[in-house]
Amino acid sequence: MATDLLEIDPEQPSVEAIERAAVALRRGEVVAIPTDALYTLIADPFNLHAVGRVFAAKGRDAHRSLPLLVSDFLMAEDLVTELPARFYLLARRFWPGPLTIIIPASAKVPLKVTGNTGRLALRQSRSRVAQALIDWLGQPLIATSANVSGQPTCRTGIEVFGMMDGRVDLVLDGGPSIGGGSTTIDITEPYWRMIREGSIEEKEIAACLKGA
Repeated sequence: MATDLLEIDPEQPSVEAIERAAVALRRGEVVAIPTDALYTLIADPFNLHAVGRVFAAKGRDAHRSLPLLVSDFLMAEDLVTELPARFYLLARRFWPGPLTIIIPASAKVPLKVTGNTGRLALRQSRSRVAQALIDWLGQPLIATSANVSGQPTCRTGIEVFGMMDGRVDLVLDGGPSIGGGSTTIDITEPYWRMIREGSIEEKEIAACLKGA
């Protein structure tokens, strides 16, 4: 597989670049884009061939779930069995932004996307590229770090191309990504749990959920 590299303005992405990436996603291809949480691999979560290609591109354990990007609360509500009060507290405070929230997935989400756990990790990104693609396609997108599992997440499109040439179909190069990694929190249990601390610190989460 030949990987294409296309320059893009992350603040004002061109219609042509978004359409090219969107068409690739519709075909079940894997695309790397700049976001507010470093570079990210995106794909169609409802296309099982595309889901499998993301796992293969990263060399990711099939028992690890793939996070999804959504455009808003309504899109999130469509993907889960129910949203607890904690979700709304966190999302209103930190979305759009680098916070990934783990909640129970609905039957609409392929079990393979959840890593066969039945749990789903959701985030709304500040990235104009990501938002434009979700709007163009009218659906959520798989969004996992642009790297081979165990390697550092790439901060530039050129780094993605160097590490993942032949593993992904298209890289949208928006220059250096200044964001940090996303913080991940699990709210599926009676007590919330920090899975990974990124740009948002645990004390900020604790303050937001105090008493909840």
